[in-house]
Amino acid sequence: MKKTIFVIFLFISQLALTQNFKQMKETIHQFELTDLSGKKFDMSTLKGKKVMVVNTASKCGLTYQYEILEKLYKENKSKDFVIVGFPSNNFLWQEPGSNEDIAKFCLENYGVSFPMMEKISVRGSAMHPLYKFLTEKDKNGYKDSSVKWNFQKYLIDEQGYLVKIVSPRVKPDDPVILDWIKS
Repeated sequence: MKKTIFVIFLFISQLALTQNFKQMKETIHQFELTDLSGKKFDMSTLKGKKVMVVNTASKCGLTYQYEILEKLYKENKSKDFVIVGFPSNNFLWQEPGSNEDIAKFCLENYGVSFPMMEKISVRGSAMHPLYKFLTEKDKNGYKDSSVKWNFQKYLIDEQGYLVKIVSPRVKPDDPVILDWIKS
């Protein structure tokens, strides 16, 4: 009887470990994207780096965050940290321009040098697969979320796992983000 209970316990434990592994199997490194200039960008090139994924917009009250993002990127890129921007037009049509318009705006107004991907949808039925990963616990192994507004930040560890979600209103140089970069 004790042996049977022990075998059942081992089976259930193994099943639970398999489920946890399956839940954490996906990482951000599985995605191949396209940048604003139309070139392929393989997220697996970011293995070993902390990554901040942020959805952006050019005509938003939070657009000033581009300046802070650029400063943060320049100060920390040598420390294996990268920011990847994703323009989206999901919130009050605040990113109406083409990829070319967005690239020009970012460079001329904020000197953006961190990687910027092509314009995508970050919510709704047309949500990009990367954002499905970021917002669904079954895919990211961390938690369910929704993109509340432009400039929501998703923090990804060196192994490609989502570890923190930061509100759009929290500035990129907030201590919660700076401490995470340093840790």
